[in-house]
Amino acid sequence: MSDIKVQPLGSRVLVRPDKEGEGRTTTGIYIPETAKEKPQTGFVVAVGDDEDEIKVKVGQKVLFPKYTGTEIKLEGVEHIIMDADDLLAIIND
Repeated sequence: MSDIKVQPLGSRVLVRPDKEGEGRTTTGIYIPETAKEKPQTGFVVAVGDDEDEIKVKVGQKVLFPKYTGTEIKLEGVEHIIMDADDLLAIIND
């Protein structure tokens, strides 16, 4: 994790989506960006200041709905700011 200069407020979390795969199928066909599925897993990068409401910690892998939060780009990397209540699960690998 890098030093992110964004601090979510309240019960929000900042998540870096997990970009699994290289954008091509197992048979080697490349998938254009517009046809790719949105990732539904990611890593918590920062949490808001409402510790009573937030049940996740920085570094945990989480599952979230496809279309949630606000997408932002930080240092050239896609991130999503979302309410902690939008998170569906913690993934333990």
